[in-house]
Amino acid sequence: MDSKHLVGRDSKREESQIEALATLPPELEEEIGKLDKDFWVSKEKLKEISERFGEELAEGLEENGKNIPMNITWVLGFPTGRENGSFLTLDLGGTNLRVCWITLKDSKRGDLDVKQHQYKLPSELKTGEAEALWNYIAEFLEKFITDLDLKGTKDDPLPLGFTFSYPATQDYIDHGILQTWTKGFDIKGVEGEDAAQQLRDAMAKKNLPIRLVALINDTTGAMIASAYHDPSTIIGAIFGTGCNAAYMEDCGSIPKVAKTAGITPDTPMAINCEYGAFDNAHRVLPLTKYDTAIDAESPRPGEQAFEKMSAGLYLGEIFRQVLVDVHSRGLIFKHQDVSKLKQPYILDTGFLSAIEDDESEKLSKTGDAFKETLNIAPTEPELEFIRRLAELIAVRGARLCVCGVAAICRKKRLSSGHVAADGSVANKHPKFKKRWAGAMAEILEWPEDREEDPIVLTSAEDGSGVGAAVIVAMTLERAKRGKMVGIKEQG
Repeated sequence: MDSKHLVGRDSKREESQIEALATLPPELEEEIGKLDKDFWVSKEKLKEISERFGEELAEGLEENGKNIPMNITWVLGFPTGRENGSFLTLDLGGTNLRVCWITLKDSKRGDLDVKQHQYKLPSELKTGEAEALWNYIAEFLEKFITDLDLKGTKDDPLPLGFTFSYPATQDYIDHGILQTWTKGFDIKGVEGEDAAQQLRDAMAKKNLPIRLVALINDTTGAMIASAYHDPSTIIGAIFGTGCNAAYMEDCGSIPKVAKTAGITPDTPMAINCEYGAFDNAHRVLPLTKYDTAIDAESPRPGEQAFEKMSAGLYLGEIFRQVLVDVHSRGLIFKHQDVSKLKQPYILDTGFLSAIEDDESEKLSKTGDAFKETLNIAPTEPELEFIRRLAELIAVRGARLCVCGVAAICRKKRLSSGHVAADGSVANKHPKFKKRWAGAMAEILEWPEDREEDPIVLTSAEDGSGVGAAVIVAMTLERAKRGKMVGIKEQG
């Protein structure tokens, strides 16, 4: 291969300076140049997006029903690190159902014990009926507590933290009305209903000795779990199947809760932004024709605009759509069977990560992956095109992921600290953190001669497990002290 060099050095053309490891035929060089322009997000564009982000965050704090809902969570403040006890946690994620029994110990900060089981959600549940979902979950809760011989009674039930990673309106910490399904879910009979109560009803049918204490979003959980170990945590973020962030806001700066009885203006409240819906009106996001196609073919066209451009569920699909388009114009995979390539969502973000992580001679590992997954044998020039395309899409995703966090930092005047990030994109993509940090520096105008970054992306602790347990402990302690604001008493 040729020695490494950069393409797109002309800043006026706003190209992304992707690495060229080999020469491409003229037609593919021209094509990757066009795609470079389509997918590159300049410094100026990042700032424009982040500015608009700040406006939508403020609108969501004003009142419910806005584009970014800015959901209040009734998690009042960060943990002390001294929370203790044993708690049941349940995580309904985009792919799996996870149940844990977590013991927080007071012997030293962050000391804990976790026992867990994980179950893959049947695909039919994701588009089925509410009753089937909750009955399925209740069955596995019953199996888990039986297998671990956990003893609860009607008078002393096992305390449960339910991580429900979907946008929900919470008038209390122990209930949550689902606003809209995301992550490809479309289960009938849950939207507009109290998901916590539906789970309680399913557990009651089985006489399970469990009390649902708190309904938690995974992003809030990631922030709290990380703060339990790391007091420098300022924001929790998810860069995985979906994208989201949570942070602490003073209640006096949240008009929709400022007059709630028992709340003082300086009371900190965790806000679950749910900003995957940012810019659904398409005012600032640099959409390509591939983004438009993905939205049109999704279960919820017109919703989750930002998520569909930056989250892990969609990056592999964007990559696939580009390859299908370029093939349709006779530029790649000539005389090959591309029937598998035409299957929506056959490629995930892990596939892209492996391409960028491929240091094998002549990208042989990427070639093997294409043969195994798609039954396609790319030529050497095609492999170089594939590698550059994967980089373009991943770079855009990482740079976009910065915009919401940067808006929060500017709003709260946060100049240093740790952004605790969870999710497959943040923690498994080999170059995400470096790209994220570079874009953050551009938006916040960090000095080029800095010795270290003032705001650092760290790997979040287990938000859906440990975070949920810590929040349950905080909630029970608050109730014990008679601080019942945001807690609905459950028999």
